[in-house]
Amino acid sequence: MSAHTPSPAAAETRALLHLAVPIMVAQLAHTATGFVDTVMAGRLGAEALAAVSIGASVMISVFITLSGVAAALNPLVAHHIGAQQPEQVGPTVRQGLWTALACGLLGALVLLAAGRWGVWMIGLEAPVAASAEGYLQGVAMGMPAALLYRALHAYSSAVSQTRPIMVISLLALALNTVLNYLLIYGKFGFPALGGAGCGWATGVAFWFSLICLAGWTRWRASYRRYALWSAWSWPQWSPQRALLKLGVPIALSYFVEVTAFTSVALLIANLGAQVVASHQVVINFTSLLYMIPQSLGVALSVRVGHAVGAGDFARARFNSRIGLRLGAAIALCSSLLVFALRAPIAALYSADANVIAMAASLLGFAAVFQLADALQTIASGALRGYKLTTAPMLIHTLSFWGIGLGLGVWLGNLIRKWIMPDAVYGSTGAVIQARLLWAVLPQFIGWFIGFMVAMSILGIRA
Repeated sequence: MSAHTPSPAAAETRALLHLAVPIMVAQLAHTATGFVDTVMAGRLGAEALAAVSIGASVMISVFITLSGVAAALNPLVAHHIGAQQPEQVGPTVRQGLWTALACGLLGALVLLAAGRWGVWMIGLEAPVAASAEGYLQGVAMGMPAALLYRALHAYSSAVSQTRPIMVISLLALALNTVLNYLLIYGKFGFPALGGAGCGWATGVAFWFSLICLAGWTRWRASYRRYALWSAWSWPQWSPQRALLKLGVPIALSYFVEVTAFTSVALLIANLGAQVVASHQVVINFTSLLYMIPQSLGVALSVRVGHAVGAGDFARARFNSRIGLRLGAAIALCSSLLVFALRAPIAALYSADANVIAMAASLLGFAAVFQLADALQTIASGALRGYKLTTAPMLIHTLSFWGIGLGLGVWLGNLIRKWIMPDAVYGSTGAVIQARLLWAVLPQFIGWFIGFMVAMSILGIRA
């Protein structure tokens, strides 16, 4: 090997980053869309902010869950590429588009029902409920496009074309911001919809993203060999069943993760507004950090899928090992950075001294937890590259619901009733932080156990 020839490990690391970085930028752009919605709606007052926050929470939960079904295309297409079967890619993706369309229509119905009945049943004030209903109607209009885009996203990333996803996501963010300005405040003759305008802007941005990615995959030369748009295919039960067999466990994994964090937020709601605010600061920031291992997990799923499709299982294990080492190195660096800058980070979100202190303390815990969370996320991506999706679902269910929530609730109640009861110790910041620590510590235990189980399935030694 010459001095200028990279080692296999260096070459694989470069290939992983080539796939992962554009996906990460795209995910950050998607996250920034919610941030922009919140900031722009918040200028109208607390009612608009509450409506957008509630509507966005419902939308994200529905979208993330259903996008898991479309994500099944990722390992399926990757296996065809690895097996040198480009002629199978087009038919597989066409069936995936039908599945994504069905999921999108289902998601639209769920959002419309949530807007028509759900937001009113939970007892919101009439103006907030009406604005949330309008928001959900807007995003429901775009939900079929969002799921179709997610299917094309999986197709494009599986054939190692991730840069278009990044570019389109950034353009969609810009469009969403402009439409927010027009529809929230009623500029240039557009109706002033208030908080509901964010939903309609997001819906339009979904259709924009779909049209752009569909056009890109249709006319770019790098996609021509797969002949996705050269024929028409009606839904067929056999390939649909194969998609659902892989996709439903992925969707359930996503659902478990989303509901776990939602449940934690509900469980601590009785600890007071400052505790809730500090927790939301940590959730928001760690969600941004989570984009890194999630992107690496998607990229690793593609690389492992290519190797497994080619029948090179030794290469698949090698790729998995490199992905986990890279993820561990990045997670360690980010954890150290978060721990060192936890107070300034908290201060970016709030001017309240108590919120800053409590959020900084939780960020210190989160910095430690990031390593386990990142590793289990990347390991799950490797498993999906083997077309093993049931195992990650079971791991997530055990980690998030069984250990994370179950043990967390038990410890939290034990500490509050017997070890640090309010009647004895009061509600000091130190006591609350201790309760929070013991409530969230099981999540770390769950993530670590999930990671070790995934490593065992992959046949990789730490």
